[in-house]
Amino acid sequence: MPLYTVTVSTGSQWFAGTDDYIYMTLVGSEGCSEKTLLDKPLYNDFERGAVSVQSGCPRAEVDTYDVNVLEDLGEILFVKIEKRKYWMHDDWYCKYITVKTPAGDYIEFPCYRWVTDEKEIVLRDGKARLPRDDKTQLVKQHRRKELEERQKLYRWKEWHPGFPLSIDANAHKDLPRDIQFDSEKGVDFILNYTKAMENLYVNRFMHMFQSSWSDFADFEKIFVRISNTISEYVMQHWQEDFMFGYQFLNGCNPVIFKKCSTLPTNFPVTNEMVESCLERNMTLEEELKEGNIYIANFEILHEVSANCTDPCTIQYLAAPLCLLYKNLENKIIPIAIQLGQIPSETNPIFLSTDAKYDWLLAKIWVRSADFHVHQTVSHLLRTHLISEVFGIAMYRQLPSVHPLFKLILPHVKFTIAINTKAREQLICECGLFDKANATGGGGHVQLVQRAMKNLTFSSLCFPEEIKNRGVDSKEDLPYYYYRDDGIKVWEAVKSFVADVVEIYYDSDETVQTDVELQAFVKDVCVFGLKDNEHSGFPKTISTIDQLNEYLTVVVFTASAQHAAVNFGQYDWCSWIPNSPPTMRRPPPEEKGMVTIEYIIESLPDRGRSCWHLGAVWALSQFQENELFLGMYTDEHFTEKQVKQATVNFRKKLDEITSLIKERNKNKKLPYYYLSPDRIPNSVAV
Repeated sequence: MPLYTVTVSTGSQWFAGTDDYIYMTLVGSEGCSEKTLLDKPLYNDFERGAVSVQSGCPRAEVDTYDVNVLEDLGEILFVKIEKRKYWMHDDWYCKYITVKTPAGDYIEFPCYRWVTDEKEIVLRDGKARLPRDDKTQLVKQHRRKELEERQKLYRWKEWHPGFPLSIDANAHKDLPRDIQFDSEKGVDFILNYTKAMENLYVNRFMHMFQSSWSDFADFEKIFVRISNTISEYVMQHWQEDFMFGYQFLNGCNPVIFKKCSTLPTNFPVTNEMVESCLERNMTLEEELKEGNIYIANFEILHEVSANCTDPCTIQYLAAPLCLLYKNLENKIIPIAIQLGQIPSETNPIFLSTDAKYDWLLAKIWVRSADFHVHQTVSHLLRTHLISEVFGIAMYRQLPSVHPLFKLILPHVKFTIAINTKAREQLICECGLFDKANATGGGGHVQLVQRAMKNLTFSSLCFPEEIKNRGVDSKEDLPYYYYRDDGIKVWEAVKSFVADVVEIYYDSDETVQTDVELQAFVKDVCVFGLKDNEHSGFPKTISTIDQLNEYLTVVVFTASAQHAAVNFGQYDWCSWIPNSPPTMRRPPPEEKGMVTIEYIIESLPDRGRSCWHLGAVWALSQFQENELFLGMYTDEHFTEKQVKQATVNFRKKLDEITSLIKERNKNKKLPYYYLSPDRIPNSVAV
């Protein structure tokens, strides 16, 4: 009588065990086994959330069962798992199942899913397969049925007109169990922000709305206990022009500035205005031609509605233009700022040669504008929402056995969940975003809608985006570490993706005839991004090279790009005057009127400062048990070739980490946001 030995791993999730009946059936090409009872109430082999003595963390539970059959089952095609209720529904997390055949072969069936309700899960072995690789009607039917079921679960929904489509779920609890956080409490924004304020010892100020600070030093009351290398350096040097310029290169929003060869017609800076700042004995026109002038234009904020949810505090926004100059030390410094898009007598051009407080307030307004564009466009839209689109399309169009599903899955883990939680608590009407931000109350929605009109696929291709802004030359900008590190990580990701793709796609024709891949790409463009004709997102993929680039965009956006714009928020935004989330006085309409008192009255009050501080602290923290780029603990791939490609990927990432660590030695302002050992695999915070 043939004997099959089945090993079941319940994974390392909390509450991985169950008090329900768990049955398993082996399905082979020559027949099926009878149902085998793996677990039953009161005899719980799968211990609920067992804890490792060494680490204090939940550990994997592994149990082994013998399955006797009358005849050899042939090739094992599926493992079926069923759960039947004993008293109350009790979810069970299965990591993987290993089957030892009578011939002594071991076959792994990855699961990494929750078994919920009285449902059946059908697993295929870990070998990745394209649609063309499935020959029998049975496996084709399984492939098709899985997608049909997923498309019922993962439905598109328009959260706001003009936004990318998102998941059809009003709350985290409404999501499919497999994409929920293990503990919803850990991602409760209200709880986390409040805890952050308590941990930072600023909760005594959190309700002091309308109460201004006394002076700049007064802000230290909510700062001094939590200072670190970068934030403390920012506090000490934030008023200096070099620090202002440096943040365009290596702050938490290093994607805004670009080379300027011709001044915009609505920014009439003359040579006479700035000649005392130019160090090369050239005119402004000559400096423009030589490539020494850069610009940061916040046109997207023009006429965006400011937050009016608090009738006791009028809040203001501006849409500044800032002219930047590369001096002889190759530092980027500001030389002219206009706080509105329409030039007029009441919209003067502020200069570095103006009175101290005129110039300082102009720079503060630019920093505030940069904060709003960073939070809503660079961070929310271009990493969170775009990664969610990729994730939903993946679940809808790629079955678990598809190699691209296995490749993409770790890079969208918890992304749909964190975005759903954000729509539930953070960016919704009367959400936390309204408490402290001038773009709250609807302005953030307008910003996303505007930015969507200019979102292009090429702008997500890191090298192309850098080149399009004219900032690709290391000779011109030797201290642009975001660019330098980003290129290295991009190339490492692209090399890894190409290694995996090469295993499964042997020709361009194989790419073209992969109907599931083509459906995935089409779903992203036509549904997720609403078929925006100007976006340049492909509806089809024709070549291996195109596929490699597309997948690199998916992985890089979710990992490296998000890390670059997210995890520096506390470093650069915790000193409130350096990144004010709101302004309480309008932009000055003439020169010579600004005093220190006017600046303090313009900056956020005590209550809003505290909510802002709690937010940037919470958003800058890694998740517990964070998995960083290239760490794939869930082994969806079982092929040796893919495992070797992963090893090579990790090696390249380790080399990049070492290079960055060496460069950062003894730097007062180290840049580490794109160090691979600090880049989480996915958008999950």
